[in-house]
Order: sequence, then C-alpha cells, then structure tokens
Amino acid sequence: MDKEIINYPQINGITLVENNIPQVFPSHWHNAAEFVLVLKDGCRYKIGDTLYKPTAGDILLVWPRELHELVKIPHESIVFIQFSSPLIENNTDLASATRFLNECHLISSKKNAELTKKIRKIFEKISDIYKKKNLFSETKCKLLVYEILVLIGEYAMKEFRQSLGEEHFSSRSWNYIRAACSYIAEHSAENITQTEVAEKVGLSPFYFSKLFNEYTKMAFPSYLSSIRVQNAINLLADENRSITECAYESGFQSTTAFNKLFHELTGCNPRDYRKLHRHSSNHA
Repeated sequence: MDKEIINYPQINGITLVENNIPQVFPSHWHNAAEFVLVLKDGCRYKIGDTLYKPTAGDILLVWPRELHELVKIPHESIVFIQFSSPLIENNTDLASATRFLNECHLISSKKNAELTKKIRKIFEKISDIYKKKNLFSETKCKLLVYEILVLIGEYAMKEFRQSLGEEHFSSRSWNYIRAACSYIAEHSAENITQTEVAEKVGLSPFYFSKLFNEYTKMAFPSYLSSIRVQNAINLLADENRSITECAYESGFQSTTAFNKLFHELTGCNPRDYRKLHRHSSNHA
C-alpha cells in the first residue's frame, strides 16, 4: 500500500498515459484522481476492496487518495488520465458532491452508452492536445477534465437521487449544502463553528448537522479539518513558509493537531510530504 508520486512532465496538473502501462501494479494510492478508459475486455482493476472486471468502453474512476491495484491489464487495453486533486477540492460544486462522486467507480458502457461515448470523445480530445503541445494546452486540458467531472457529477447525483428517494432529496437542500461548503472554504482559516455556518445559510444547528451529515457523509469538524489540510498542502509547496506557518495559516490551532490530521488524511507527516513534493517537482 505504497504512496505513488505522480509526475506531470508535459502539462502541469495533468498526465495522460497511453503506452507502457504495466500489466500488474501492486496496491497503492496517490493524491491525484485517475480516470481509466477501457479499450479491451479482460482487465482486472481493484479499487478499495472491490475487484472490477470492466469490458471495452467502460470507464473506471479512482478518486484522490483511494487505494487501487492493477491486477491484470492486457497489452494496450487501457488509457488513463491522472489529474491533481485541487481541480476537485478547490471547486465548490465538486467539493460539495465529493460524497456522491467517491461512490462512483464504474460507469458501464452497456448501461450508459451515451455517457461513456461522450467521455471517450473527451479523452480523445485531451490526447490530441496533449500530443500537440500547443499554446494554452494546460487550460484546454483542464477545461476538458472539468467537462468529464460535470458529466460524472450529474450521473452520480442522479443515481443518488434515485437511491435516496425524491422525498429526501431536493434542489433546496442541495443549495444549502453548496452554500455551506462555499462559506467553509472561504473562512476555513478562521475559528468557525458549525453553529455559525448554520446561521449563515439560514438553518437551525440541529437541522444543518443532520443535512450536512446526510449529504457529505462527514461530521462538520472532519469536513473542516479536511479543507484545512488541503489548504496546508497548497501552502507547503512554498519552501519559504515553515511547516508551523502552514499549519496556523490553514486554521490549525496547534502543530500537534495539524500533524495528526495531516498524517491521517495523506499517510505521511508534513515534513515528508514536502520532501515528496520537492522530489516530484525535480523529476517532472
């Protein structure tokens, strides 16, 4: 269960892999998301504890920091895109929908032919831009990744709405969650409380807590801590800032709490993470 460092040799934050993909690769994780386009039958891909046996045309989705393993990958049977987690975590719409996205790992071409066809076409566009290396390649590729994320987000939300039932899902409640996540993102470095956020979005603390847990599958303190750790990760890229400064600027009140939560969410301590980031940058 090793951590893999993703290099982005051509385009910052995005890499496309079409060739020299290993037929097997042990269980590992990375901070990047990994979306896989399956070209041939016979693949075996493990995500978490589930073994997937996709067929040609299917899409596999590995979200940031998820354990996954290439159990059996026939020659030239997959193409995959890896992209940095801030594309999801720094976007309020997507960050609010993380709970639904993270439950979506396989989109079947047999059950969702139109959706998988659209995603495959976007893969092809990214591949074309990636190879040509023209002006604004990074921006173009990231816009296309967002197109994929929107398609998957709409699909995941539809699936969730059907499983939860219309009586428990509404656009109004979803807007409360989006507003809350937006406020948390803007004020995460401050000493904000669940009661404060509930008041800002216009809900009672009790109902907000119930709704927030239902939609995000996280308690408010855990969600706030995850946002603060992500902010700290971004700050750690600046070598001029000390680790203590990164902790306090992200909203942590003590380095002990920061180190503990950082390790829980990333699998390593901040100092080692910074070394890994430096190593990745030097080899990009």
